[in-house]
Amino acid sequence: MKLRKLFLLSGTVALAGCAHVDPNPAFRELANTVHLRTDKRVQWNRGTAQDAEAQAAVASILRHPLTADAAVQVALLNNRNLQATYEELGIAQADLVETGLLRNPIFTFERRLPGQALEADLLKEFIDILLLPLRKRIAAAQFEAAKLRVGHEILKTAAEVRAAFYEHQGDQQLVDLRKTVAEATERSAETALRMNQAGNLRNLDLATEQASHAQAKIELAKTQSEAVQTREKLNKLMGAFGTQTNWTVAPRLSGLPGSEVSTAQLESRAIQQRLDLAAARQQFIAEARARGIARAEAILQGAEFGGHYEHEIEGSVHSIGPSVNVPIPIFNQGQPASARASAKMRQAEQRYLALAADIRSDVRAARDKMLLSRRQVEYFKSTALPTRTRVTEESQLEYNAMQIGPFQLLQAKQEEVKTGAESVEALRDYWVARAELEKAVGGSLSGKFISLQSESKEATQ
Repeated sequence: MKLRKLFLLSGTVALAGCAHVDPNPAFRELANTVHLRTDKRVQWNRGTAQDAEAQAAVASILRHPLTADAAVQVALLNNRNLQATYEELGIAQADLVETGLLRNPIFTFERRLPGQALEADLLKEFIDILLLPLRKRIAAAQFEAAKLRVGHEILKTAAEVRAAFYEHQGDQQLVDLRKTVAEATERSAETALRMNQAGNLRNLDLATEQASHAQAKIELAKTQSEAVQTREKLNKLMGAFGTQTNWTVAPRLSGLPGSEVSTAQLESRAIQQRLDLAAARQQFIAEARARGIARAEAILQGAEFGGHYEHEIEGSVHSIGPSVNVPIPIFNQGQPASARASAKMRQAEQRYLALAADIRSDVRAARDKMLLSRRQVEYFKSTALPTRTRVTEESQLEYNAMQIGPFQLLQAKQEEVKTGAESVEALRDYWVARAELEKAVGGSLSGKFISLQSESKEATQ
């Protein structure tokens, strides 16, 4: 009966050991944030009925010509790297739950031979109970940081998919224009060959037309290669393979939006809503909390209390009482642990400040690139393209009046197409820069600011 008392603490610990690891609430919060910032759905593939629905949605989307929004949705449902990133939530949730559990007590049993005595001890680390609430607060901040990092990866992937889509769509449109140029130069070269054979064209002029056609074919091949590369880049980001890669895109880039988004407060907006910056802040909070208990952990590590039971065979003597093991801080008084924790805290702080500075720089660079690209597109539309069109029209009139030959007319048309290709490149660069700016800002440029709903007051103290 007396030995049974020794196990009372064990029963208490067992009651505290029941824990449930469920990362689904955290993922639902992330999914809500992503939906509000991108208007897109995310699905964590964990063998549920919703997984099959997500794959059916992917197949349905890919049967129609892709848009930028459609490509983003496919990636958020189908990208395997994102699926692996989602598992970070499960790992972080498990770490959080484990931190909130008391460590298992140690039971020791000793029997002295030839059976003259019996001793038993049940020990529990004192530091484990003393610092449990503080450790839970550290783990809570680390969990928030992990959750925010996962959210950042989702939004970053969405922006990268959008940029890759515009790159490929622009390259595909350039391929069509380069084909037009190659066909025109081919007709010009064939005409030049016939005229040379009839003795009506110098060899130099023939060679010039043939060289122009060869250059057009080289530029076409180069553009086709770039289109293949950007297509595969988009395939990779969408996680597409097999028949999923048989998608098509709308043939032309969208024109410039009627009015540009306000760029006045983009830096402040990015600092407010970039999830990786929020994650860095939570990591700093975790390191600051860990610093507060580092020395106590180092000094009291191994401190134990419990109960001791002893039974002497002779005389049937029984004894039971408390047991305490306390380390004596003679050689290690916790200074190294405290210094290490302080260095980690300062390191986390500097990384946070460095990331904030990088974010501001990224926003400025992407903003300026987008605005410069917009001005370039507008110049092509208002001046460069109309001027080239007018040159072609005047050349057509002079050709009809037999004042210039067919090669001059073809040259004018080729230059017009070339200017059109340059305008497509500028428009492509605009949309890519806009996607990069969304990535730098951490969400849609026009949507309202949305923070994670689960961010608690304790995590921000």
